[in-house]
Amino acid sequence: MSDLNDKKEIEQIVNTILADLEGNRNIDEIPVENPDKAEIHELIEVLFRIAYPGYFRDRTNKVYNQKNAYAVTIEDAFSRLREQVFRALNLRRTDNPLSDEERERESYRITKIFFERIPRIREYLETDLLATYDGDPAAGCYAEIILAYPGIFAITVFRLAHELYLEQVPVLPRLMTEYAHSLTGIDIHPGATVGKYFFIDHGTGIVVGETSVIGENVKIYQGVTIGALSTRGGQKLSGKKRHPTICDNVTIYAGASILGGETVIGENAVIGGNTFITRSIEPNTRVSMKNLEMEYRTSGNERKSQELQQGDVWYYVI
Repeated sequence: MSDLNDKKEIEQIVNTILADLEGNRNIDEIPVENPDKAEIHELIEVLFRIAYPGYFRDRTNKVYNQKNAYAVTIEDAFSRLREQVFRALNLRRTDNPLSDEERERESYRITKIFFERIPRIREYLETDLLATYDGDPAAGCYAEIILAYPGIFAITVFRLAHELYLEQVPVLPRLMTEYAHSLTGIDIHPGATVGKYFFIDHGTGIVVGETSVIGENVKIYQGVTIGALSTRGGQKLSGKKRHPTICDNVTIYAGASILGGETVIGENAVIGGNTFITRSIEPNTRVSMKNLEMEYRTSGNERKSQELQQGDVWYYVI
């Protein structure tokens, strides 16, 4: 008898939830051809085999000719990426959605362009690897960086996703970079523009916004935000320059926040830790903090203070 009552109650709950789905909420929409998150995560692993052959290989198959295996990997990745691009194109904001035939052609065109750019992506990744090795005395070898460093992982996923972002593929690039974000704590929007020799040291808590522009030979430590000054405008700000420009040869130390679309950090600047910057900085300038006070308490509650050379932002030319 109890089982019969339980069944009726469960049926009622199910019917209530099903009825709620008829409320025309945005969260109710279930597109038939949504990009597959799990497939995208697996696809990133396959793309790493292409970006770093020898470091990441499919070891389930014994292949004696590695070039043949590499060719098969590329063909497999092409087919899988095209399918996800095809699905993602259904999510473009437009009053004139593409037909299935048009999406087939467009997904092929975009995937072809993406793979044609692989040599250029690898060229940039080589410079990122060199910058990381040269900039980190703790790096024992290139293999250690490629296999273990969260910074190079996040940068690699970003550079792959950025090419799809440039082709206006919706959702898919963000799914890629957010996967890297979830694994590394490094959040680089696929729309950001990043030059060669990009070095992320440690990395956790880094945020780089969509319209950020980062030059060459830039080094960023953990906890850095390159973000918008305000997002109160919501969707009205979409497509506008909201994030800073970081010029060549800039170093940004841990915990610094650099905000605003009109903010430009000039060449060779050094931005000290925990600084908060909302206006442009001239080239060859060092920015740090002063006049913070650190307090110590002993077991007898005796208080001692020490003034630190940090607090107000101050500048001097290198």
